[in-house]
Amino acid sequence: MLLRLKIHSFNYLSALILLLVTICSSIDSFAQTVDTTVAPAAVLPGVYADPNIAVFNNKFYIYPTTDGSEGWLSTSFTCWSSANLVKWKNEGVILDLPHDLTWADKRAWAPAIAVKNNKYYYYYAADGNIGVAVSDKPTGPFKDALGKPLVKKGSYPGQMIDPMVFMDDDGAAYLYFGQGQCNAVKLNDDMVSFDTAKMISFKPSGYNEGPFVIKRKGIYYLMWSEYDTRDPRYSVAYATSSSPLGPFKKAETGPVLKGSGVVKGAGHHSVVQVPGKDEWYIAYHRFKIPGGNGYNRETCISSMHFDANGNILPVNVFEKIKPVKLKR
Repeated sequence: MLLRLKIHSFNYLSALILLLVTICSSIDSFAQTVDTTVAPAAVLPGVYADPNIAVFNNKFYIYPTTDGSEGWLSTSFTCWSSANLVKWKNEGVILDLPHDLTWADKRAWAPAIAVKNNKYYYYYAADGNIGVAVSDKPTGPFKDALGKPLVKKGSYPGQMIDPMVFMDDDGAAYLYFGQGQCNAVKLNDDMVSFDTAKMISFKPSGYNEGPFVIKRKGIYYLMWSEYDTRDPRYSVAYATSSSPLGPFKKAETGPVLKGSGVVKGAGHHSVVQVPGKDEWYIAYHRFKIPGGNGYNRETCISSMHFDANGNILPVNVFEKIKPVKLKR
């Protein structure tokens, strides 16, 4: 009996040692395959943040915040285009606050774009308000649509920044915005007004700013950034719903986008689907490498994947994306 116990103990110990060796080997293998000291180059040259990525007429576009000033005091917006997500062309300034607006001249932040009835509507933050401009082309130039803010500073809880417009399959448009609190409302058909009585405000656990909505297989995904953009822990989480206005249930998993190693402050994202495919890419900013911080950020793109249950999988910020061909 004693011999049998000794044999069983020996077998258990051997199995435990083998398991530990396997785990250590797996960790070592991961470390060898993912070098966290070297990250892919940013897709846009220079410092740009808060990228809104979109696809129109077989071409990709990025609409970012111009970065590089303490306090984020930029005064204009640019547009970038690409045929393959890898090589990007600067289309120049598409909206200049001092020149094109009468109600704000600085703090040009976090734009977004949507198209309806062959018109392109450009939503943006300007000095703590949300404005909307319109153009016949995705590259602008854009003209102020209202002569005043679409959402005035102090109108709702939180800061009136970080607008995003989601276009549903039925053509309905929904506006999301807010730092500190998420605000959401269905836009009127003119894309430049909404029923103020129908505005909803809510705050998912961990929510700070940068709301962004996508729809996949009938499920609405509300994504947002957590922590402050100056914090290396800046990251992206999400919740799901069967309705574009919620209620939303936060995913039980951790952030789907976060920094690691040399990558710091990965967040304030947007997502684009390759037309006709279940293929998704996430654009976001990180601290500039090297020497970046919350005022010197650069724009990156990674692929984004879902598991069989529709959960968004963690994004690999060290992946180098390959050129994407669009059907013509």
